Amino acid sequence: MVNKKILLIISGGIAAYKVLDLIRNLTAQNIEIKTILTKSAEEFVTPLSIASLSKNKVYKNEFDLNEEMEMDHIALSRWADLILVAPATANIISNFANGNAQDFINTVILASNKKIFIAPAMNVQMWKNLSTQENVKKLQKRGFYFIGPSEGLLACGEFGDGKMVEVREIENSIYNFFVKKNLNLKAIVTAGPTREYIDPVRYISNESSGLQGYEIAKKLYESGVNTKLIIGPVSLQIDENMNYTKVTSADEMFEEVKNSLPADIAVCTAAVADFKTDKFDQKIKKQKNDLSLNLYQNKDILDFISNHKELRPKLVVGFAAETNNVIEYAKDKLKRKKCDWIVANNVSKTDIGFNSKKNEVSIIDQKENIFEISKRDKSEIASVIVNKILNQFSYNEGKSIN
Repeated sequence: MVNKKILLIISGGIAAYKVLDLIRNLTAQNIEIKTILTKSAEEFVTPLSIASLSKNKVYKNEFDLNEEMEMDHIALSRWADLILVAPATANIISNFANGNAQDFINTVILASNKKIFIAPAMNVQMWKNLSTQENVKKLQKRGFYFIGPSEGLLACGEFGDGKMVEVREIENSIYNFFVKKNLNLKAIVTAGPTREYIDPVRYISNESSGLQGYEIAKKLYESGVNTKLIIGPVSLQIDENMNYTKVTSADEMFEEVKNSLPADIAVCTAAVADFKTDKFDQKIKKQKNDLSLNLYQNKDILDFISNHKELRPKLVVGFAAETNNVIEYAKDKLKRKKCDWIVANNVSKTDIGFNSKKNEVSIIDQKENIFEISKRDKSEIASVIVNKILNQFSYNEGKSIN
């Protein structure tokens, strides 16, 4: 990545020490970094350490008469290709959301015409607080992108959402944002389960939360790809700026996919029910005799996309959720469906896959090359997958990451 510029805003919090590695890694990729520190951030990292790594001046969160003669709050926002706030406290998120202009950092944000990424870090209850969530939604509507937070053990000793994501995920998000330029790509992503109703209250389904698919769609969208998310019944909070459609049954998902073609990229993460049955109009009452159901195969969405003669995307990525013989079954699915890649994961484990915020996957291509992604947040898994996707369309600028 050559001649890219990032303005890094560091706010107070124990996670501030992680930005030292971030600065080191980004500058190694020829990305120029300028930084602004809040007063509380100086309690965790020193201006000297930041300046030594970035090889640039460090700005404090205060107006300096000499500097403001050149209107630094505007000049900095124009200088950067991207603004990153990491870690971002609940306080600084609140200030941004409410348009405050009481200090240097807030005026930089208000004056900015560039994309702004925020990596939150705070106590789990502070993150879940309705006020914080409303502030996040406000900022998302204004085009801010949020990287995380992650789930884990927090500095306060509590466990939950609120931990700043790993440095490598922030790097991945930045790489993907820079790589996507001028690609003009369209993507379709399917996610979540489907429900095949037996009667008005009972249905055939599975344990898919839709999180992995949603994160992939979100990372594509944040990278500038024109992304359509088609998602089954899930409880996820979806970024309202994203283009998405909610469906229930496999037939509904199939029709929505068909109507969304053509596309350059299709990522089929959805755990589509293989079978449906005749639906009873009324709730089935308990009977002494056994009840028999006739099962019918649903349309195969991945097979339909991969084998479409006229509208096949340039890159088709399938998913294989297996409980045993994971790689063997995934390779078989890759050949049968004729997709370009298959992403395999083991859903028999309780700490990854279904109903978990973490995953561990293997990406297999048509030559049976296997790219392993070790256990990590699904959001970070998504960043790596999206990076590999974008590199398919941008060989010169892309950088493989894992």
